[in-house]
Amino acid sequence: MRSRSRFLGVALVAIVAGTAIATSGLATGEASSHREAPLISEDPVADNTDTYAFVSPDNPETVTLVANWIPFELPPGGPNFNKFGDDVLYKINVDNDGDATADVVYQWRFKTTVENPDTFLYNTGPVESLDDENLNVRQTYTLTEVRDGQRTDLVTNAPVAPANIGPRSTPNYDQLANAAVVQLEGGGQSFAGPRDDPFFVDLGSVFDLLGNRPLNEAHVAPLPNAPGQDDLAGFNVHSVVLQVPTDSLIDGDPVIGVWSTTDRRTDRVFGSGKVKNSGSFTQVSRLGMPLVNEVVAPLGAKDAFNASKPSGDKQFLPAVENPEVATLIPQLYPGVNVPEGPREDIVTIFLTGVPDVNQPENVKPAEMIRLNTSISPTPSGQQDRLGLLAGQNDAFPNGRRLVDDVYDIELRALAGGTPFTPEFNISPNNALTDGVDANDVPFLASFPYLALPHQGYESDL
Repeated sequence: MRSRSRFLGVALVAIVAGTAIATSGLATGEASSHREAPLISEDPVADNTDTYAFVSPDNPETVTLVANWIPFELPPGGPNFNKFGDDVLYKINVDNDGDATADVVYQWRFKTTVENPDTFLYNTGPVESLDDENLNVRQTYTLTEVRDGQRTDLVTNAPVAPANIGPRSTPNYDQLANAAVVQLEGGGQSFAGPRDDPFFVDLGSVFDLLGNRPLNEAHVAPLPNAPGQDDLAGFNVHSVVLQVPTDSLIDGDPVIGVWSTTDRRTDRVFGSGKVKNSGSFTQVSRLGMPLVNEVVAPLGAKDAFNASKPSGDKQFLPAVENPEVATLIPQLYPGVNVPEGPREDIVTIFLTGVPDVNQPENVKPAEMIRLNTSISPTPSGQQDRLGLLAGQNDAFPNGRRLVDDVYDIELRALAGGTPFTPEFNISPNNALTDGVDANDVPFLASFPYLALPHQGYESDL
């Protein structure tokens, strides 16, 4: 398996290294805007923004799973700062035998406590610790593992990191955040709380008729070329980060599939200033591979996708084999050619995994992040944003690391700029970019890896 993956990586390095971006070339695609479907866009606390899965760079015997919620979270959003929903069930699902069904599920349930309901303040003074009496609004969580129908609570009443309010209220926020890291029995770590949004992309240009600023002049409605702009810079999200021993996830085959979901109670009753939730849980959000629901699924299918399970993804196969972006490219960028459907290359990247890299032995096509846990991680200081396209086989689309520039990688794939479609693996198809190549703030070298959340006092949004 390793020899094949090394060969693919070397081939991709050679191709990309010899390709230059031409100003007359193509620049199109979509991005993870965090508002994937009509219904979930109206329910931010349940809106899953991104999912990540990677072999831990500083602890390679473990896998780190990350899922984020609450898009475009404003740091100064008081007095009711963003928090996880007490009436929401948050999940990360793991398939370890390729059958598109979860074999291990991690569930988070949150509980909010208000110490003093007679004040409007989130905190009544400087917060020096997680049990500081000045912290008026607190959250705790229970993390449960469900394996073969058996439920095991890994942690109970664990603290959620509070909002990063500002220098007066949270003067030593890094210490507060570190105190929210919980060690798990048997190895592993858990964290829940606000973090900087790790995704980076030029949303404003992308959703303006599929443009990219560095190549604006190539568009049918041309504008002057300009540098890319990270429109998620300065925003926060709410994250759950879980690190567990690799052998607790795999079952023979080293490849696992990962996706996150959000469930809500079916009944919500409002009255007397309170919300009462009852009934069974139902799935309202689902996210694995970025872009699939936003770009591949048409508007009429987006809500259905969010409520669906990977085992039923056959219903979405026609949209994957014939992605709409491919039909738009010739219209928006005259003279540029991309592969015609059906696109088996896109099916491989998005649904089955790459053979001899991250495709399970007995794979059922389904949308999820597929990670080969046996491939050693690249040291954090040497990670390339283009991942597999730069010859790093531990990276997207084999898993997803925080540094992976998934917009550029998937954009090039949709244009045919990969070895799967060699006649289209030319400039500009295999060198497309939005011009945003890194996060607005550096990631951490150790757990929980995501950068600290932006504080409200210094917000520049």
